[in-house]
This record gives sequence, structure tokens and C-alpha cells, in this order.
Amino acid sequence: MSVYILPVFILAVFIICLIKRKKPYDTFIEGVKKAFPLVLSLFPYLTAVFIMTELFEISGLNSAIIDLSAGFFNFFGIPKEVIPLVLLKPFSGSGSLGILSDILKTYGTDGYLGRLACVIYGSSETIFYVGAVYFSACKKKPPLLPFLIAFASNFTAVVFASFICRVV
Repeated sequence: MSVYILPVFILAVFIICLIKRKKPYDTFIEGVKKAFPLVLSLFPYLTAVFIMTELFEISGLNSAIIDLSAGFFNFFGIPKEVIPLVLLKPFSGSGSLGILSDILKTYGTDGYLGRLACVIYGSSETIFYVGAVYFSACKKKPPLLPFLIAFASNFTAVVFASFICRVV
């Protein structure tokens, strides 16, 4: 059924354009013209996020933080094997997908660690990416409180996921 969603949506847009007597192609071009300045304003923010993520991994800081924080995460029932995923997911979706793939190759898909990694990946968001997009669009300085709330909810989801995956 999901295969038909996009074609039906495109067909509905054309029908609405015909009913309103608008030209679909011209309307599309107008929308693209409005989106271009937004893309240009997002570019510096997204570049900064991608550079920080790459430097974090290359510097070895990621491994040091995993080793130092293993006790803290273990207290909440989060195994050391998924800590890289928990730490990287708020920064990079593609990087965390790579970590998820490594976890699945190493520990399998049917075990606790594989299920937990999948649930963590699916229940969290790239906080800094979304924040960069949102705050660049609204032209306000990013306040600390939304990021803290996002991190707290992300951590709560990870703790809850580890509990649920252990029980199920």
C-alpha cells in the first residue's frame, strides 16, 4: 500500500491544480525559488555539525568518552557495546547507521544487543541536525533549554529501550 502513496499524492496535486486553474509546473518552480534561500541559510549550520561530528570521531575522543562513561551507562542498564550508537545518534544519522550496521554484523540481529541497537536507532533523533535546521529557519539564537530537553528525552528513550529489549 505504501508504494501508492507518492503517486496518489502527485495525482491529487495535479487534480487540485486543475480545479483551481493553476499551472502545476509554474507553482512548483515558485516553491523551489522560495526554498533556495532557506537551503543557503542552512548550509553553514549543517557544515558545522558535519565537521564537528567528523572531528569527534577522528580525534579518538569518542573512544575515550565511551571508556569513561561505561560505568554511568551500565548503571542505567545500557551495555557498553551500544554506547557509541547512543553517543553518536544525536550528532549524525549516517554515522550512527554505520555503527548500527557494525553492531548487527558483530552481535547479530536476533540477540539482545541487535534488538537494542535497532530500537535505539529508531527511537532517537539527530538532535543537532534538527536543531540546526530549526534555529537557522527561525533566525533565533539556539537556546540551551530545547537541547537539554531533547537530550533528556533521548536518554530516557534509550534507558526505556534497554529495559524493554531485556524483558522481551
